[in-house]
Amino acid sequence: MCGRYVLEVDAEGLLRSYAAQPAAAFDWDPAFSIAPRTTAPVVREHCDEDGQLRRTIERARWGFHPAWAKDKGPRPLNARFETAASNGMFRAAFASSRAVVPMSGYFEWVARSDGKQPYYVHAADGQQLHAAGLTTATRTEDGGWDVTFTVITREARDAAGEVHDRMPAFLDEALLGEWLAPGALDAPQREQLHGVLGAVSEEVASTLVTHPVSRAVNNVRTLDRTDPSLIAPLPLG
Repeated sequence: MCGRYVLEVDAEGLLRSYAAQPAAAFDWDPAFSIAPRTTAPVVREHCDEDGQLRRTIERARWGFHPAWAKDKGPRPLNARFETAASNGMFRAAFASSRAVVPMSGYFEWVARSDGKQPYYVHAADGQQLHAAGLTTATRTEDGGWDVTFTVITREARDAAGEVHDRMPAFLDEALLGEWLAPGALDAPQREQLHGVLGAVSEEVASTLVTHPVSRAVNNVRTLDRTDPSLIAPLPLG
């Protein structure tokens, strides 16, 4: 699974890199530990009242919670790639509410005799990664929207496979537009996009590298999420 990730880019950098507009007042500072149930940037597209395509960035809460779900029900962080297009909870979002979750990398843990050792997985060239995400929105009491998201994960087939058995399904630049395109997909279109995502995410996975990092990452309550040393390579004895 993907249970914690990093986004080193600030709000201005995100808007520029995705050629997007802020959906509302949008702020973001680099974060070196993004935890479940917190808010983080997501990229979406929609057509405005004039029929013009708009790409926006906004903050959404990590933990998928459809309007029909019970308040105390599960809020999944991840949607399995194998069933994301057909699973009852995610099928509608895969058809019409796809998003990109910007990442610089993500953490995974390996059990050792002396405790859990965190590893940081990222692009070898340091480039930003585009995780395939799904969103859902619920009306709030004040008439606004509470947007939540989940990250699609797949079997790890790269260096990350040495650390864990699941990883985010990443898009490449060429697939971004098709993934974000608004409008509901029918069953054959969902199947086609699902297949493309599988092939592309496997290719992107082969470019990722992994290194151990400080165990300060392990305690989400005490770490400083603004501290870049959380992702610094750590020699293991």
